[in-house]
Amino acid sequence: MASGHPLYSDDLSRLDGWDRAVRRWEERGLVDRLWASDPSVWGTSAPTAGDWLGWLDLPYTMSDRLEGIEGLAEEAASDRTADVVLLGMGGSSLAPEVFGAVFGAAPGRPRLTVLDSTHPAAVTSLLSRINPSSTLFVVSSKSGTTTETLSFYRFFWEQCSGDGSRFVAITDRGTPLDRLARERRFRAVFNPPADVGGRFSALSAFGLVPAALIGVDVPSLLERAREAADRGRLAPAENPAVGLGLAIGAAAAAGMDKLTLHTTDDLAAFPAWMEQLVAESLGKNGVGIVPVAGEAILPAGLYGSDRFFLVWESAGDSPVGLPDGVNGARIAVADRLGLGAEIIRAELAVAAAGEVLGVNPFDQPDVEEAKRLAAAAMACQAATAGTDPAPAQSAGAMAGVRRMVGELGPGDYLGIHAYLPPGPEIEEAIGRLRRRITEMSGVATTFGYGPRFLHSTGQVHKGGPPGGVFLQLLDDPGQEVTVPEAGFGFSRLIAAQAEGDYLALRGAGRRVLRVTLGSDRPGGLQAIAASLT
Repeated sequence: MASGHPLYSDDLSRLDGWDRAVRRWEERGLVDRLWASDPSVWGTSAPTAGDWLGWLDLPYTMSDRLEGIEGLAEEAASDRTADVVLLGMGGSSLAPEVFGAVFGAAPGRPRLTVLDSTHPAAVTSLLSRINPSSTLFVVSSKSGTTTETLSFYRFFWEQCSGDGSRFVAITDRGTPLDRLARERRFRAVFNPPADVGGRFSALSAFGLVPAALIGVDVPSLLERAREAADRGRLAPAENPAVGLGLAIGAAAAAGMDKLTLHTTDDLAAFPAWMEQLVAESLGKNGVGIVPVAGEAILPAGLYGSDRFFLVWESAGDSPVGLPDGVNGARIAVADRLGLGAEIIRAELAVAAAGEVLGVNPFDQPDVEEAKRLAAAAMACQAATAGTDPAPAQSAGAMAGVRRMVGELGPGDYLGIHAYLPPGPEIEEAIGRLRRRITEMSGVATTFGYGPRFLHSTGQVHKGGPPGGVFLQLLDDPGQEVTVPEAGFGFSRLIAAQAEGDYLALRGAGRRVLRVTLGSDRPGGLQAIAASLT
């Protein structure tokens, strides 16, 4: 797209490199090969990619698998279940969170809460808001071994006095969670297709079970997805999904590798799902795309030349007010059920962008390294991080933050990793901090709660472009909350996850500053912001 040209979805052909990518896909028949699950689409470096393309079939096959899902939803409504709590991480939690935020609970259906923070305050806060005896807990883990998910399960299993009727499992067949759920007589167990990776699983049971429980019209959602999948089989230049992916990939190859995501208000939860899809699929081997979600819209002069904007706007909502002259694409969404179409469009686009960048979109090698280091820290086998976090209100921390921001340059981005209990006060304060950093440095900023982001954007932080600089925020979690049957508590777990992430970032050559907010989280965040005034 030519510099200074307004943002229009039908002008992708103006982007340098897009035409070449389209010709390559046409000459090599890559659209047909993609739908045939041919791993050679992504070259010789991705021999197993074809084993992970089951998501292509979901819009067509899931309609025949809804009987058990909708039966569970009707049963939960009839027994007056008040709450559904999704216990998960990454791909298993982000799609349900989007469905819950966009659709809400239909009349007579339970409300949905997603727990994907191991901070003890997050766990106890949730417990204070629900009655376990009228709550359905959905334990969601593809591998069935996710430490965080199983820790949540053990905690709430004890709160329910071992009542299996209050639990549902979503996991691959034969996993430890699958066996446990059947042994303990969970109300239901769903086994999604094994050839669907976590971040591509939104239209499988991982996303559709929670959606059905809150009353989403799942058949219509899948119908929209099928329509988008059918359009995703068109020739590249006419293909609204593959064409978008080729544009995103070409933009990144041309230096616009900060994919900045915005939506109208009613779709505000969608970028978090898109963020993990892009980051984990396209950030590896030292190249890739850094997704930027949740950033305030700024004057055009504050954006660097490394930006490419992707905007979703729903009919009837106020348009996203981006300044003229930015590069990107705008997507119109007719209504909330259009999420089904946007999910499959995004997945196809990311698969196509991976071909442009020369990466396998279906592995996540650096996520596994952070998990390994966290597990070693839990077992006291890891070297210490080598530096204790500085108190936020200390002169050393303030000087460190000023120095870190002052050293940011073109092409860099700053990621804020908050090992804190999620909440609006934290998010508002970090939002102000992000804006200030961009105003001072001109670089993009990202934000994620730990350990949640480790299962989503953590891959791009370690394996993607080398310009990442990271501020790790810790606190004093207060009283320990024990994880039954585990021999540890949530405070120890989240501390080990922060330690493992720090070591993995340093091992990847990234710049990291650790700061603790102590027991005064608002005061600590204010001190960090004050250091930049």
